[in-house]
Amino acid sequence: MTGSSTAGSSATGAIVAEELRRTFGEVVAVDNISLTVPRGSVLGLLGVNGAGKTTVVRMLATVLKPDSGRAMVHGFDVLTQAQDVRRSIGLAGQNAAVDENLTGRENLELVGRLSHLGRSTSRDRADQLLDQFGLVDAGNRPVRTYSGGMRRRLDLGAALVSRPPVLFLDEPTTGLDPASRLDLWGVIESLVADGTTVLLTTQYLEEADRLADNIVVIDKGLIAAEGTAKQLKARLGDTVIEFEFASPTVAKSAAKTLGGTVAAGTIVRLVMTAGPATLRDAMNQLSAANIAVSHVALREPTLDDVFLTLTGTGATS
Repeated sequence: MTGSSTAGSSATGAIVAEELRRTFGEVVAVDNISLTVPRGSVLGLLGVNGAGKTTVVRMLATVLKPDSGRAMVHGFDVLTQAQDVRRSIGLAGQNAAVDENLTGRENLELVGRLSHLGRSTSRDRADQLLDQFGLVDAGNRPVRTYSGGMRRRLDLGAALVSRPPVLFLDEPTTGLDPASRLDLWGVIESLVADGTTVLLTTQYLEEADRLADNIVVIDKGLIAAEGTAKQLKARLGDTVIEFEFASPTVAKSAAKTLGGTVAAGTIVRLVMTAGPATLRDAMNQLSAANIAVSHVALREPTLDDVFLTLTGTGATS
């Protein structure tokens, strides 16, 4: 697969990338990837660690130069108009990029001053963001006293000080507890409702399912699939069969017999392509191979099934 997207040639998106490629020595991190993110929408860039997600973000954010290809962000070329791109974007990475010795308020004001907003405007903007992210009570405390979720909210606030129209979020909820993750999802949804364009990288299937208008699955630097969550799930069919076996060894043998995939430990997944006949044939195959089934379950496909089928690797969910 070339990794190109049918939407990549459009010039109407807030983010448009065409045939981006980046290598590190002999390693091809991103292999001719094209994508478009319409204004005011969320693109979920989905893939395991090392798939190339962060490299794509860094090229679009002008942190890395592509070896070849071109990209436009908010109408500016990432190579020839890098400064204009930087003024148009906010970037929140996998680790909170805030100074833990400063207070939350001081961090936000510092970003404002570095963004040339002026002292008074920076102070007002800090007040607004502390309120927006539920950090008013902690605003005058050193960041080293913040929880992980508070730091991530502050980091996202820092990325929004200059009110950028385009926001890059590189695995923003990694390591957060479920409650903090839900809080951050709500913030992202409110930003998009106000017109912000978001490119979100994630390993969390539920996150992509909830937030993304469109999803691009990256595997080994290539685009493995793209579409809405509904479209990607529909590619697998109507039903997923899950067989449970006594041990991982038995599960591996069953997967080889059925042509299915080992989802986790003792679970083998198989997509039902021919209605009940698929289940009947699978049970007959297992019986002929003297492989005993401990449990069978039927359910609708999820993004995790899509990911496993495309990459052969389960994502964090």
